[in-house]
Amino acid sequence: MIWHWTGLAVCSLTLLPAALAMITGRVPQRLHSRLAPMRPRGWALLALYMAAPLNAVPRLAGASPGLIMAATAVAVVLAVTGLLVAAIAAHRALRTTA
Repeated sequence: MIWHWTGLAVCSLTLLPAALAMITGRVPQRLHSRLAPMRPRGWALLALYMAAPLNAVPRLAGASPGLIMAATAVAVVLAVTGLLVAAIAAHRALRTTA
């Protein structure tokens, strides 16, 4: 159970602030060129972050195995959606610069 708490804390301290900063556009000026479509990448990072609480919180609360499996399935769908958003944003950025 300590690994669930550790993973949740690490994800909350790293992914959540970075995603919120990218969504609001508060990224250092030197990173603007590297993170060309910032807002879509921020939303993608937020979707990836949401996989951690959806996987850990039901387990920590002692939920039933069915509820844990449903929350994990939702977490996988959110993570895949986040990856698709990031890929589409990167593809659009490359297509507009070329």
